[in-house]
Amino acid sequence: MTDAVNLDAVGRTALVTAAMRAAETDRPDAIHQDPYAAALAGELGEKLLAELLAAVSAAAVPGVPSGGQPPGTHDAATAGSGRRAVNAVRTRYFDEYLRAAVQEPDLRQVVVAGAGMDSRAYRMDWPGAVRFFEVDRPAVLDYKRECLAAETPRADHRFVPMDLASPSWPDALVDAGYEPDRPSAWLLEGLLFYLPESGVHQVLDQVAELAAPGSRIAADLVNAAALTMPSQRPLLDVFAGWGCPWLFGCDEPAELFARHGFDAGVAQPGEPGADFGRWPDPVPPRDLADVYRVFLVTGRRR
Repeated sequence: MTDAVNLDAVGRTALVTAAMRAAETDRPDAIHQDPYAAALAGELGEKLLAELLAAVSAAAVPGVPSGGQPPGTHDAATAGSGRRAVNAVRTRYFDEYLRAAVQEPDLRQVVVAGAGMDSRAYRMDWPGAVRFFEVDRPAVLDYKRECLAAETPRADHRFVPMDLASPSWPDALVDAGYEPDRPSAWLLEGLLFYLPESGVHQVLDQVAELAAPGSRIAADLVNAAALTMPSQRPLLDVFAGWGCPWLFGCDEPAELFARHGFDAGVAQPGEPGADFGRWPDPVPPRDLADVYRVFLVTGRRR
């Protein structure tokens, strides 16, 4: 079996996400359920998550308003829960996005780019004839395939073992059965902030070229300040130390997606439709500068 220790740095961050989803699933008030997350995270995912939460908690400053720090980290006692709240809200928000997308009668293709330990093909119900594609590095998909070997996906599930940095991944997706002339729903979750700006534009250009008019897209981003704020430094140092630094932040995500042919709306966790009773802090007004922001983007191809 592919060992988790053989995953590269970005692959290991997927284990952290799975560990957070496992923790959420165990809550009595869970806002999403992922029965596969604990197995996908494994011991290494739990260890990495503990390291991340310890760094965030140690950096939290009692009495400092959380608008200047990562959401939910206004003191050490809530730092870990705030970090997990980001993941829980994001997961549920994109679950709802995909459920809505496949209700459109002609939309029968779902593509998760940078899929990591995503288990939606297994844990969510899908209408008949949905093809569910996952694109990620071969080692990541091999690890997941082996972890879930005894499970049955609920859609026509197809792995596309390609690095998104490769210019040929769109060809591999088409070879796997994707039809560019038919509508599709795309999800880029936990991906874009690991790419350099040029890489973000390249991936969005490639997706736009593959997405027929009317196709849908969703992604998450952080703002530019999230990469430079002193209160973010402990978190950023952990990711950099793992070998996967955050490289991209954007203050105008709707404009970014419009540049690539998508009309998009933007929500922040805690705003209406992106709360689910879990968000711990007031949402900073959109015109307030120098605060950490997470953006949840959903849009449609023109």
